[in-house]
Amino acid sequence: MTTTPTEAAVLPTNRILRGDCAEVMRSLPEASVDLIFADPPYNLQLRRDLHRPEGSRVDAVNDAWDSFSSFAAYDAFTRDWLAAARRLLKPDGALWVIGSYHNIFRVGTALQDAGFWILNDVIWRKSNPMPNFRGMRLTNAHETMIWAARDEGARPTFNYDALKALNEGLQMRSDWLLPICSGHERLKDAKGAKAHPTQKPMALLHRVLIGATHPGDVVLDPFFGTGTTGAVAKMLGRRWIGIEREESYIAAAEARLAKVRPLDRSTLEVSAGKRAQPRVPFGQLVERGLLRPGELLVNPRGQAAKVRVDGTLVAEGITGSIHQVGAALEKAPSCNGWTYWSFLREGQSVPIDVLRQQIRAELA
Repeated sequence: MTTTPTEAAVLPTNRILRGDCAEVMRSLPEASVDLIFADPPYNLQLRRDLHRPEGSRVDAVNDAWDSFSSFAAYDAFTRDWLAAARRLLKPDGALWVIGSYHNIFRVGTALQDAGFWILNDVIWRKSNPMPNFRGMRLTNAHETMIWAARDEGARPTFNYDALKALNEGLQMRSDWLLPICSGHERLKDAKGAKAHPTQKPMALLHRVLIGATHPGDVVLDPFFGTGTTGAVAKMLGRRWIGIEREESYIAAAEARLAKVRPLDRSTLEVSAGKRAQPRVPFGQLVERGLLRPGELLVNPRGQAAKVRVDGTLVAEGITGSIHQVGAALEKAPSCNGWTYWSFLREGQSVPIDVLRQQIRAELA
């Protein structure tokens, strides 16, 4: 379903909005979007057709929407949509923008000038890139994505453990090896030609949305094209908004989205490490009577520390937090007090972390 900016009295999620991206974004409620994924025109500056060595024409990007009269015109266009995008983001919202060497450096400068705070640049390394047919340059085998927070102090969503799980237990790196959009995933028009010259693979958006959003979040794509962002967002239980002005792309996106079925809610849960769990100060264990002031905690070597009323410990003349006292006894720069200290119950030694997990379970 599509709508126009004048109909957007409230945030119109799960819709394609027709029109100029900056104009439409300015019509939407301020601070209402969790994530923006932007695939703007690359301004490829093609001056003539490209041909393969045997003479056949390369299906390159020569559409009107990728043509700008000058770098200054492209920079003005970029500043306009970035300002509208930043206004739309929630305080802890984030922007992902993708580009090639033709435009990404200009976009990066503009987004820093606009007040965004760059978190990472990610290299999408294509496992099956298009070759350089003229043999005059290196094969252009990658594109660059910039991940930026709305403000320097923002804390955007980062599902570290989910991305680590996607990478078979290894920390996700900033170079992603993924194939370009091809085969059954590539949308075709009625004549069998590409429905869009720069359609992005769903795998790329899957990784971005798994890593940077939660189910129910609002994801906006101001250059919607044939709707890859919307298709992946719908599948993953995110709400989406697409902005597009080309009728042929809108038609292709609508047909595509109608076929997408959201995944079952139970499959949308992702891995979450300890950093995602609520913080429980040791003092809460004392306040709630799970440990009593004066009670003794013991370390792996049998040394004891006494619990004080304010949640600190005292042992061998050393006072401080469970971490500070543990580090001092071990003569180490740091110590995880939650795994270091235990208490005694019915003659058994029990790690104090058991009590922390009990409180966390109650909070959940």
